[in-house]
Amino acid sequence: MAVQSFDMIVIGAGPGGYVCAIRGAQLGLKVAVVERENLGGICLNWGCIPTKALLRSSEVFHLMERAKEFGLSAEKIGYDLDAVVKRSRGVAKQLSGGVGHLLKKNKVTVIMGEATLTAKGEVTVKTDKGSEKLNSKNIVLATGARARELPGLEADGDLVWTYRHALSATRMPKKLLVIGSGAIGIEFASFFNTLGADTTVVEVMERILPVEDAEIAAFARKRFEKQGMKIMEKAMVKQLDRGKGKVVAHIEMGGKIEKQEFDTVISAVGIVGNVEGLGLEKMGIKEDRSHVITDPYCRTNVEGIFAIGDLAAPPWLAHKASHEGVMVAELVAGQHPHPVKPESIAGCTYCNPQIASVGYTEAKAKEKGYDIKVGRFPFIGNGKAIALGEAEGMVKTVFDAKTGELLGAHMVGAEVTELIQGYVIGRQLETTEEDLMHTVFPHPTLSEMMHESVLDAYGKAIHF
Repeated sequence: MAVQSFDMIVIGAGPGGYVCAIRGAQLGLKVAVVERENLGGICLNWGCIPTKALLRSSEVFHLMERAKEFGLSAEKIGYDLDAVVKRSRGVAKQLSGGVGHLLKKNKVTVIMGEATLTAKGEVTVKTDKGSEKLNSKNIVLATGARARELPGLEADGDLVWTYRHALSATRMPKKLLVIGSGAIGIEFASFFNTLGADTTVVEVMERILPVEDAEIAAFARKRFEKQGMKIMEKAMVKQLDRGKGKVVAHIEMGGKIEKQEFDTVISAVGIVGNVEGLGLEKMGIKEDRSHVITDPYCRTNVEGIFAIGDLAAPPWLAHKASHEGVMVAELVAGQHPHPVKPESIAGCTYCNPQIASVGYTEAKAKEKGYDIKVGRFPFIGNGKAIALGEAEGMVKTVFDAKTGELLGAHMVGAEVTELIQGYVIGRQLETTEEDLMHTVFPHPTLSEMMHESVLDAYGKAIHF
């Protein structure tokens, strides 16, 4: 068997792996990327991108229903779920093809198959045509993760779905149970609820959106409930009795178990890393609960082996994976990149209303011992928000009272997933409250609320 040698081998072609491969090639490295399923990984094919396409359809549908508010008329409003899903799959396919083109353009060798670490610096790939051996001093594990399945709550694709089944839904749920209220759970709850499903969300933690600021999560909860969603916090689905066309869920809340009937259940209870079959044990690579342990530069405990993205430490977000991929490629090429700081990575949830945040929550900042100043500004005080017909929302900023450092920013409302980047840049540039106050924000824009929230933290808000 002929052995191919490379400067860097990347296992997995998701947003971490393919970006790592391209950056490595740009820096003059000879790079191979191994992928067992789809170029672009979960993000492009079954995650970030197709879900946004679905959510856009529900957003347009929601706006059509509100036509009268805007002095417009729209009659016989409806939707075709098959067409909505078809559009979403088409968007994913277009982008996956684009990744293939980018890899080819950058002269990255793409091998489709299953990779295993078989010896130091050696990867064996099982392909359709047999086995191939690859050698490299630098191997990057970017195999991602998949939906966690709890015993008794396993997906069957018929009555109980994971995100994959939900993304290619062949029927519209009438009565839907969503287990888990992180970004994935809430986005699907929002999508199906907007299209008319009677939706219940069960969250085991004390509140929905547990990683978000408590005030933002409480605001979002009120909006979801106003839209007809039922929210059950500090609750747990103990078992699912599956029948013909229905599921009876046993939900424990406050020490009591109540039974509720649904026709569809979506399980969104977290992820597990794709560690199986990689040969991690054989190589002595340390992992913790299915995620590979790394240092700040994504180096594992075994020299020459890196792990990035969902396979490694949280936050498990595509943009973090991509940035880690670039950092590792630069390290391998002999450069001196900065490590990725988890607290400087924004989280975005594309439900209605949208939620976005970066840095510490108010509670986390206090827990870390900071003396803080907190600013808030409501959408109702912003001219552009009112003109858009999107007057419900809030921007919240948390500052270190001693230094003026922006510790965290949290938003709920229209387009906040786009606005958050302003604060991300601010944190990256180590901006103080003074810099932000002296920045001129264009009018009329939603971004003016970002300015006002900073002013409010120091008792200087103008429009509220």
